Amino acid sequence: MLTATTHNGISARPSRIGTVPAAARDWWRDAVIYQVYVRSFLDSTGDGIGDLAGVRAGLPYLRRLGVDGIWLSPFYPSPQHDHGYDVADYRDVDPVYGDLAEFDRLVAAAHRLGLKVVLDIVPNHCSSEHPWFRAALAEGPGGPHRALFHFADGRGERGELPPNNWRAMFGGPAWSRVTEPDGRPGQWYLHLFTPEQPDLNWREPAVAEHFDEVLRFWLDRGVDGFRVDVAAGLFKHPELPDSPDPGADERTRDSVNPLAWNQPEVHGVWRRWRALCDEYADRDGQDRLLVGEVSVPTAREHAKYVRPDELHQAFFFHLLSAPWDVDAFRKVIDEALTDIAGTGSTVTWVLNNHDQVRTVTRYATSGDPFDGSEGTAGVGGTDHVLGAARARAAALLMFALPGAAYVYQGEELGLPEVVDLPDEVLTDPIFRRTGSRRRVRDGCRVPLPWSGQASPFGFTSGAEEARPWLPQPEWFAEHATDRALADTRSFWHLYRDGLQLRRSLPQLGEGKLRWLDAPPQVLAFERGDGLVCAVNFGTTPVPAPVPGTPLLASGECPDGTLPGSTAAWWVDD
Repeated sequence: MLTATTHNGISARPSRIGTVPAAARDWWRDAVIYQVYVRSFLDSTGDGIGDLAGVRAGLPYLRRLGVDGIWLSPFYPSPQHDHGYDVADYRDVDPVYGDLAEFDRLVAAAHRLGLKVVLDIVPNHCSSEHPWFRAALAEGPGGPHRALFHFADGRGERGELPPNNWRAMFGGPAWSRVTEPDGRPGQWYLHLFTPEQPDLNWREPAVAEHFDEVLRFWLDRGVDGFRVDVAAGLFKHPELPDSPDPGADERTRDSVNPLAWNQPEVHGVWRRWRALCDEYADRDGQDRLLVGEVSVPTAREHAKYVRPDELHQAFFFHLLSAPWDVDAFRKVIDEALTDIAGTGSTVTWVLNNHDQVRTVTRYATSGDPFDGSEGTAGVGGTDHVLGAARARAAALLMFALPGAAYVYQGEELGLPEVVDLPDEVLTDPIFRRTGSRRRVRDGCRVPLPWSGQASPFGFTSGAEEARPWLPQPEWFAEHATDRALADTRSFWHLYRDGLQLRRSLPQLGEGKLRWLDAPPQVLAFERGDGLVCAVNFGTTPVPAPVPGTPLLASGECPDGTLPGSTAAWWVDD
């Protein structure tokens, strides 16, 4: 058995801090990528908003953590109605975040540290301030730019009703009526998210040609791939028919309108993009990754997006959405490994991102964490001690699974969701569109705490009174990075040790998984030659599946037992 050391009761093999894997064409297959929400990562200018120079300053921290690369949220010029997912120019940097020269410095610095750089690309919709949309409004019905979007005449005697009954995913109708250049009420345009994000019409060849140019622009600047927003969208039913169940079409990102989602033509786009990325890979032997945000109901449907000539990977959200239940976790893992890995791709596991309630709070809460009254978020049955234990165990489980993994910033600090932000500071368009705090995403986007005992917790380099763009609660001090680094029992050390072991143990990364017999509340499996991972989903200790001290555990794990809400790795002789 491998020799293990113990840090205050938490076991770990001596790690190779800062070790970066050798480059390979298929580097993405078992990579661990850290999602940087640029606006909330680190502010270098003192304006209270994170920026690209701040990301560059934080790269040594991420290398020390042990990730293989970073995914940057949108930093393009934008009016920020949806914090960058409303893009006004796909080939530049918003001055709030820096400029192209700073972007180039960031890419060069990341590559010197052995870190890949993945950009967020938003092809389903653009900003209402994009030059194309402005031209479409100015030219009137029948103009060439209107064909680049979904403009249609309204129904009713004077066109006063929307073209169909679709609902937007962020609340309200999916159509807005424009005022024509002559001042009269005119056509309607489609927006599946907000009116400031008009959907592009991918049936027009000019749209595909434009995005070819966008991809090449960033690939020529050295990026290593793209995270594709709304990858199951793009194409709508060509006849734009009414939904048979309009009441159900007040959708979320996890429940989508099938008439506007997952249309068969979308796969042609991914074949086109894969061929383009493969051109660059053929030049230097390094794949340029395409990883899609694919929200579809089943793993089998998901697998269609990662066929050998389409996306390299697609986020598998079913693990994220699974309740803390041993049978639920085993079911989604089985489905993913059967349907997705069978395509030749690898599963891309996620536990959280910038659209979801943070893991500690999600696992700590019985029911909806936003269950307060009179517009104030409450915490209901929240038990953050339990939530933290489950989140640690889930992270260790994810790192042991075959395939790739994505980590959202702050998860390595064990940050809970900020559920009590005042209404007046909320910026999420979901809140502006619906007036409801349910599924509002600001709470997982509060700027990170880096150091100190009071806001801004080292997030901004400006004057002491500088305010982060979203307020940080006092209790963020308990999760600040400097404190996490100093405490060997912290989330950060669990993540760091898990990532280092994942990279150094041949049993992990790609490969097969074999389920092991285990007590009813325990999920146990073997990877490679004798590496065992077990998670106790129950509340009482059970006998450990492997004798002896674990190689790594998410909590106190005495010899011979696996406590409740704990995960551990062993190497069996």
